[in-house]
Order: sequence, then C-alpha cells, then structure tokens
Amino acid sequence: MTARTIGVSTCPTTQTGLSLHALSLIGFLAASSVPAPLYPLYQAQWGFSAFTITLIFAVYALALLFGLLFFGTMSNRFGRRPVIVAALAIQLVAMALFLLARDSAWLVAARTIQGFATGLATTALAAALLDIDQKAGATINSIAPMIGMGVGALGSGMLAQLAPAPLHFVYLVLVAIFVVQVLRTLRCAETATGLATEPWRPRLRIEIPRQARLTFARVAPINIAVWALGGFFLSLMPSLIGEIAPGQTQVLGGGAVGALTLAGAAAVLTFRNLPVRSALLFGSVAMIVGPAVILGGFSRSSTVALMTGAAISGLGFGAGFLGAMRSLAALATAQQRAGLLSAFYTESYLSNALPALIAGFAAQRIGLVPTATIFGAVIIALSTLSLILNFFATVPTSMDKKP
Repeated sequence: MTARTIGVSTCPTTQTGLSLHALSLIGFLAASSVPAPLYPLYQAQWGFSAFTITLIFAVYALALLFGLLFFGTMSNRFGRRPVIVAALAIQLVAMALFLLARDSAWLVAARTIQGFATGLATTALAAALLDIDQKAGATINSIAPMIGMGVGALGSGMLAQLAPAPLHFVYLVLVAIFVVQVLRTLRCAETATGLATEPWRPRLRIEIPRQARLTFARVAPINIAVWALGGFFLSLMPSLIGEIAPGQTQVLGGGAVGALTLAGAAAVLTFRNLPVRSALLFGSVAMIVGPAVILGGFSRSSTVALMTGAAISGLGFGAGFLGAMRSLAALATAQQRAGLLSAFYTESYLSNALPALIAGFAAQRIGLVPTATIFGAVIIALSTLSLILNFFATVPTSMDKKP
C-alpha cells in the first residue's frame, strides 16, 4: 500500500494533525535529553570517564546525522506517515535497550539506535508540519525540540530523585507514549501531496536550493552556536554542576537543561509573529550575554548565576533557532523542503555532537571548568559574528508574511 491508502483518517482538522505530529516531535526530543541527568548515576554505577559520557552523547547525534543524510528525503518518495511510524518503532527498540542496559556499551548501542530513529523522524515530522501549515509548522519545528528537551531533562531529573528504579522508570513512561503515537499516526491521513515517483535508495544527499544558499550561510553562525551550547548542556553540564553542588546533581542537571530549553520555547512563542531579523538579532545578543553569565557562575561556584545564564542563553537558543528556521522555510518548494531540512539539521546536529566530543576529550586533560571557559568563549565569538552578519543583512519581507 502507498502512504495515501493506509488506514482511515482520524485527523479531520489542521489543528489535530499539527498536534499529533508536534507531540511525536516533542516525544523524540524528550527521549534525547532523558539520559542527561542520569549520566552521573550511570557513571557512579559503572565507573566511566567524562569522555565516555560525551561519546555516549555524540553517537546519538552522529547516528541522527546518518539518518538525516541517507534517509532524510525518504518521506518525499514514500510519504510522511510510513516514515514516522517506522521511526517510532525503531525508537521503541532503543527504549528497550535502555531498560536492559548493563554497562556503558549498552548505552552506546541504545543511543545509536535512538539517534537513527530521531534522524529518520526529524525531517518527516518537520516536513509533515510544514505540509499542514507553513508558518505554524515552522513555529512548532522551532519550539517542539526545546519543549521536548526541557520536559525530558526535568522529568528525568525529578524521577531519578523521587521515583523507584531511577534508571528505568522514565523509559517505561516513554515506551507508553511512543506506543500510543504509533497507533494514532497509523490512523491519521498522509500530509504529503505530489510524492516523487522516481526510484529511491539510501544515498548521501544534502540539498540546499540555490535560492537558499546565501541565507543558509548567514544564519549558520547562530545555528551552530545554539546547538553547540545545547550539546554541552546535554553531555557535560550535569557533571560540571556536580563539582559546584555535588548533592543536587540530578535535579540541578535536569534544571539547567530545562532552563535552557524552556526559556528557548518562551522565546519562540514571543518572536513567532515578529520579523525574522528581530529574532536573529535578539538571539545573537542573548547568546553573547547568557554564556558570559554562565562563565561568571563557574568562576564564583554560583548555581544561581549558572541557572540565570542558562535561562538567558535559552532565550537566545529559541529566538536564534526560530529565526534561522523561518529564514529558510520560505525559500524551498514542497519538493525541495525535505532536502533543505536535511541540510539544516545536519549542520545543527554536527554542531551538537562534535564540539561536545572535543570538550569531553579536553576535560580529561585540562579539567571541566577550563574546558567550559574555552567552550563559552567560542560560543560568544560565533554569536558576535551572527550579530554583525544579521545587523547589516537585508531580510526579504516575504519571510515575515503568512503563506
């Protein structure tokens, strides 16, 4: 059967379709941040290094990139719905591996499968949301990862402190959510129209339409900065907090990620109807100020300053990512959309993984705080470059209009 003949639609309205795919996207990104507050517990139980933590984190992002690069355009050929269902099924396999994990090798395997599932889902879900409503879809694509990562990290940290079986309970919750989403997606209508008819095979493919290339380069510094900072928060921040407040690692580790991502979600809501240029400029400024406050918190061993800086950085994360997404969303046709999103998310997740992996390697040699200081300086430099580029750029007004 083709994607257009499976099942009976129970998504009669635009709002229903948007909410279904938004919840799936939130679920995937929540699952991605769930391990972050648990890393110190895994580390204490199985005795591995800070570099191993960043390796466990990085294989997720690299597997996600593999899914994006080789399978990112699959939904253009087979439809959004079959690809989303396949990704949800693979994600359930990853959740099972987390539940059965016995050492760090299990975590590497689970994160690898989870990353591939998320990569497979990301462009299909993003494209489905844009198929339904371009402006609302761009907003949801920007806000859902932040809500998901925030809820996942906060929930995981709280459950690790309060619930039984701290290394297992949260994954049982996620299994229930993904099973429900499989059933709901199977019963919902396909969103893609005019699917490609040529034979499809997995192949390395990055497609940036000619008309989008200059904009892609202009928004790259802020996109790289926000995702690199997110990668540091999701890998090494809980361990760094453990040096400042060792008795509150899980709660504060999850809280720092939550402050970053939920403040990002608030920024997306604030800027969703404002000009793209305003979002990019505000995001650049906040990504200069926020990391500077965080670095001050490290130097004074102040968790208050650290959380404040995380929240300010989160505002920059949300505004910068929304500005970058909206800048590109209007520059591709329906047939080019999945390919452009693959390129955009490839840049995002390379920025998410590789700097964190380098930081983990450096932390073993020079320590966590000096590594964080260098990392923060690089983020500030990239954000300053973004501020300069977008201050002098002329942004097409069509980016700010409803489609």
